Amino acid sequence: MKSGTRDFLVEIGTEELPPRSLPELSRAFSDGIVAGLAAAGLKHGAVRAYAAPRRLAVTVARLAARQANQRVARKGPPVSVAFDASGQPTRAALAFAESCGVAVAALGRSTEPKGEFLHFSGVQQGQDAVALLPGLVQKSLDALPVAKRMRWGGGDAEFVRPVHWIVMLYGREVVPCVLFGLPAGNASRGHRFHAPRPLRISSPRSYAARLEKAGHVIADFAARRERIRAGVTSLAASLGGEVVLDAALLDEVTSLVEWPAPVAGRFDERFLELPPEVVVATVQDHQRYFPVRDASGRLTPWFVTVANIDSRDPDQVRAGNERVVRPRLADAAFFWELDRRQSLAGRRDALGEVTFQKQLGSALAKTGRVAALAEQVAPLAGADAALARRAAELAKCDLLTAMVGEFPELQGLMGRYYATHDGEHAEVAAAIEEQYRPRFAGDALPDSGAGTALAIADKLDTLVGIFAAGQRPTGTRDPFGLRRAALGMLRILIEKRIDLELPAFVAIALEAARTDMAAAGGKAAAPQDGDVAADVYDYVMERLRAYYLESGAGFTAEMFDATLACRPASPLDFDARLRALAAFLALPDAASLAAANKRIANILRKAGQEVPVRVDAGLLRHHAEQQLALELEALRRPVEALFRERRYEAALQRLATLRPHVDKFFDEVLVMDDNPAVRANRLALLAALQRIFGHAADLSRLPG
Repeated sequence: MKSGTRDFLVEIGTEELPPRSLPELSRAFSDGIVAGLAAAGLKHGAVRAYAAPRRLAVTVARLAARQANQRVARKGPPVSVAFDASGQPTRAALAFAESCGVAVAALGRSTEPKGEFLHFSGVQQGQDAVALLPGLVQKSLDALPVAKRMRWGGGDAEFVRPVHWIVMLYGREVVPCVLFGLPAGNASRGHRFHAPRPLRISSPRSYAARLEKAGHVIADFAARRERIRAGVTSLAASLGGEVVLDAALLDEVTSLVEWPAPVAGRFDERFLELPPEVVVATVQDHQRYFPVRDASGRLTPWFVTVANIDSRDPDQVRAGNERVVRPRLADAAFFWELDRRQSLAGRRDALGEVTFQKQLGSALAKTGRVAALAEQVAPLAGADAALARRAAELAKCDLLTAMVGEFPELQGLMGRYYATHDGEHAEVAAAIEEQYRPRFAGDALPDSGAGTALAIADKLDTLVGIFAAGQRPTGTRDPFGLRRAALGMLRILIEKRIDLELPAFVAIALEAARTDMAAAGGKAAAPQDGDVAADVYDYVMERLRAYYLESGAGFTAEMFDATLACRPASPLDFDARLRALAAFLALPDAASLAAANKRIANILRKAGQEVPVRVDAGLLRHHAEQQLALELEALRRPVEALFRERRYEAALQRLATLRPHVDKFFDEVLVMDDNPAVRANRLALLAALQRIFGHAADLSRLPG
């Protein structure tokens, strides 16, 4: 292979790939190619990923034709081991020479303090890119995030979907290789109907344009997505409305079509009498259509779908989609009418027939636990306890309705509609919807007091109950959504400023869970109550770690650990301590005091003796220790008062004034004095200093 650079293309042609996984598969494939090129030392230019329903592809611009030669220096076995008494090479010498690709006589020797060793110095010839690319591509494909791979035909090849063709070009030349039992070539395939015949790709640079012009395939995911967005937006505007663009739906539709063709459709206006969320769920979530609303934000009877073909008879496409959506909306209207014939409260007892978790019993049992817990959380959330309890009693009843049975994503929301229809208090109805908030990162928190109390209680009961049943999450498995529940609860407590002592409420929830487990005949987890409670606290704190470290606010793992060492009972208190610590560390004196606390912790740990609780002023001999003791005692009462009021930042700022006295103490005073009484007293002074800083955080855990 000559030196220089050429463009590279690899395309994996498949059956239709899973639409929701397509973007991730594309990114992973491209990232794997880039990582492989870096590991191989092959220089290159821009890398571009392509993804369509039936293909994953990557192009690499200006890829080096060959690895650079590398100078290699290797140390071999000691000469004393490499040769026997007669000077003949031993197996050690022969093996080393063979691994270097030379004869023993070609090896050199190097002298080191430990003796004389065999040595090899040479040049490792770089390999051709064409020889390396097949393995590099295969490794990237093997590493794709595919939960379950398929087999097809009579071969052993496995992939996310059956593979039908492989394109691999370096410049205009086909890279000779076999992947998935198929030889690589230069023949791609276009659209199933518009261009079903093999489509020759002459070069990597012409790939995307060739597919679009001759194959009716827009291979670039972002370009196809933008064409869909612009097309559906323009079509909705021509109808006098505005398309409802959901980002996830736009991605999914982009993953389903190769040649997008927007088509407008219409349904009967009588269906607009349904709750708008029901219409959206039917049109958008179930049919993958884009709803259209008017200037005031109200839904219209129009929708826009995206076909995967330029039809000669678009009216037929429109009629077909209208024919499909009509019975779905009719079913929803029937469910809406049927469900309102029975109140939510009238469905409550039937929750006893629904299993929440085998060991914890029914959904009715959970409802009772959550109701009792919500009633106790309510005062902390500024909510009416009776309303919070009533909301909890009705919270899961909509799970038994026909509408939620058909549209599970509407749970909570339909409960709000039905509670309003039943004449329940407006805050009770709102709370039923808000119980699931926040559903995802960045989602809104509950607005009402009852909803806030219910959301906290429901999440806490789930966390504690599942831990008590010994079913805590492991690895990526989290069937009860405990990670989401913990983070959601923390967001509510911190962002809505609710001062809830977690260990106390965990204990309440744990007692209720164990009572229901006994009634259900379930077997509790092996650990004792205290261990389960500690496990729940630790689990929640780990979610809190992610909350802060991913916030972008500058909190570090060391700052978090320093705060966690105090085991704050309230997440809100934790927040106050952490923010105060961050503000303290911005002070000029902070680094020195943090280093001093680390030094104090080391001294006390290594002292190997009992440290007195109080400092004896009569044993303070050196001026520096006398001054530190005086300053510390002068600050103790006002600073401890600030700590009790949780004014941690003000307290730490006051303590920062100790810095010159602490520095002088360590510069001039020998802590481990020969006199046992003096030594113990100095240790007591350091322990007192450590204790007062420890009211906020363990500064010894900070770097420095």
